[in-house]
Amino acid sequence: QVQLVESGGGLVQAGGSLRLSCAASLRTFSSYDMGWFRQAPGKERELIVAISRGGSDTYYADSVNSRFTISRDNAKNTVYLQMNSLKPEDTAVYYCAARLDYYTSLKYGYNYWGQGTQVTVSS
Repeated sequence: QVQLVESGGGLVQAGGSLRLSCAASLRTFSSYDMGWFRQAPGKERELIVAISRGGSDTYYADSVNSRFTISRDNAKNTVYLQMNSLKPEDTAVYYCAARLDYYTSLKYGYNYWGQGTQVTVSS
């Protein structure tokens, strides 16, 4: 059974930083591509960053590019999201996601989800 557990969310002032972690109970964590999604109130869930199973490929949405960094430690079965220069519009529930199947793009096919962690950025 796949279990993804996010941590590190909280309240931060605009311009501040947070680091989210996602611990995965996957026997072969290195076989999974990983992504971070977020969902703001009244909006659809959107993919913001993703990293390939080996860590060599990444995807960043325009809204977070140059501010957020995704990384993974396959030895610890953990993926991280470093968020810098946070803005009020980054306020959302952040979800970790995983996929096992191969796709040509990192944007699609995530079928394992964590429970989410709230990030609130005050102005």
